[in-house]
Amino acid sequence: MELYTPVLALAVLAAGFAIFSIVMSVLVGPKRYNRARLDAYECGIEPTPQAIGGGRFPVKYYITAMLFIVFDIEIIFLYPWAVRFDALGFFGLAEMVIFIATVFVAYAYVWRRGGLDWE
Repeated sequence: MELYTPVLALAVLAAGFAIFSIVMSVLVGPKRYNRARLDAYECGIEPTPQAIGGGRFPVKYYITAMLFIVFDIEIIFLYPWAVRFDALGFFGLAEMVIFIATVFVAYAYVWRRGGLDWE
């Protein structure tokens, strides 16, 4: 149990800070509510009326988010390889070249299909 004491102390400290922050924002925060404050944030543009259920949302935003996640995970896989590069030898180098090549093929495919274009 002694090994978990710092982890539990950190968890209690984090929970205490979160609760303290929420309580203080309610107590000290401004209480003036107006139309602009209650409206949805849309980059300074007046919100337009939407259909019941929120209307349609462009799929390109979801695709961009998924592409970001996929390529971000590739970078996460590169860190352990970089740390243990000397111990892995030629086998580790060959495997990482294959991994990066497959991700590059996916990147080239997405690029050619226009998945990275905002227009």
